[in-house]
Amino acid sequence: MDHPPRPSKRSGALPPLPTEPGFWRSPVRGVRFTAVLGLVLLAGLTLLFVTGLLSYAAYNPDLASVNDKTPDRGWLGFYLFDWPTHPYWLYRLTQGLHVTVGIALIPVLLAKLWSVIPRLFTLPPVTSLAHALERISLVLLVGGALFEFVTGVLNIQLDYIFPGSFYRLHFYGAWVFFAGFVAHAALKTPKALQAIRSGELRSRSKGGGVGAGAHRAPKTEDDLASPAPAAPTVSRRGAFAVVGTGSLFMLLTTAGRSFDEPLRRTALLAPHGWEDPGSGPNGFQINKTAAAVGVRAADTAGDRWRLVVSGPAGDVRLSRAQLLAMDQHTSELPIACVEGWSTSNQSWRGVRLRDLAALAGYPADAPGVFVESLQPRGSFRSGALRDNQVRDGRSLLALRVNGADLSLDHGFPARIIVPAAPGVLNTKWVTRLTFGVL
Repeated sequence: MDHPPRPSKRSGALPPLPTEPGFWRSPVRGVRFTAVLGLVLLAGLTLLFVTGLLSYAAYNPDLASVNDKTPDRGWLGFYLFDWPTHPYWLYRLTQGLHVTVGIALIPVLLAKLWSVIPRLFTLPPVTSLAHALERISLVLLVGGALFEFVTGVLNIQLDYIFPGSFYRLHFYGAWVFFAGFVAHAALKTPKALQAIRSGELRSRSKGGGVGAGAHRAPKTEDDLASPAPAAPTVSRRGAFAVVGTGSLFMLLTTAGRSFDEPLRRTALLAPHGWEDPGSGPNGFQINKTAAAVGVRAADTAGDRWRLVVSGPAGDVRLSRAQLLAMDQHTSELPIACVEGWSTSNQSWRGVRLRDLAALAGYPADAPGVFVESLQPRGSFRSGALRDNQVRDGRSLLALRVNGADLSLDHGFPARIIVPAAPGVLNTKWVTRLTFGVL
């Protein structure tokens, strides 16, 4: 941390302002300290961006008139492709990495921002066109990073306080951040590598004390090091240890959400870490209960509920008893949620989607199926699946799980279960399937 500025020896002199180098006195700051943090973020944020695009591809089938949650996305929609169903744990891996790595990088991001604070107060603010471009990239980079991390953390904590759709906000925010990230990385990565190669990671004062000042490579000016550093309380390596320990703590208290007991109990910072899902066949994690979304047991009663299967052959209405009388198949699949948590494999049993598609007269070149739920109008009431997901033999309209009927919270009387699909597309309380929607 920064120490208070030294009192001036001049009578009546004011203490230095943040725009003056003498204001920033921490001996930890220096180009190599910032460079190491920057390279860690370069690798980590690249992974976050790639896995984020994969999450959008998995979540948002290219069914523009039905399920596209990002209007006017234009050429930014290049990321949409036929999300595979093999391996079945693919989304569990990519989204687990996206959320867990993002949380673990929070201490690194905060340390990096702290390390470059003096540059925000440099005068004059712009000295050349190149410098102006660099400053603009910083606005996009810092603003975008803070926006993405804050909205992402709020989302995984199930705090939906956004003024609009989280999906749209996070999507567009990611591209604003990425523009600044690419520009900044192009400008700074060569300098960061040069700074790291220029000498030891610890700094040395004229007296040789570790962490007392900024070591400068020959002919290289360290513009982040204080010209009048305070007495050191921690070395730069000690500062790295603090940041690393913070990241490790964040990792250990969130990663368990992607595993089974007893590791799930270590997810102290995850909203589902310490929840007890109960015991028995339906004793595994859910995101929201039926009561939370307004689905009542009366709505699912056998004398009221019917599944409507719609397609080129017309509409077919099926009771749960009729569905149970059809050929039943079993799939061993997990549920992986966009918030980063997942379950172990559960044994699902029900009717194959491709058998229901055949009943609806599903054509060979059809684009997929539109799924509607009993859930009252609002988010996640409906979704779409692609053709490859419909035709996969493991994709089911599940009626039972682990040898028992689905509980109401797990989607009774029927729910979708598809390999490698985000949990939000494994729609619960299904009431209508429309095949060949486009």
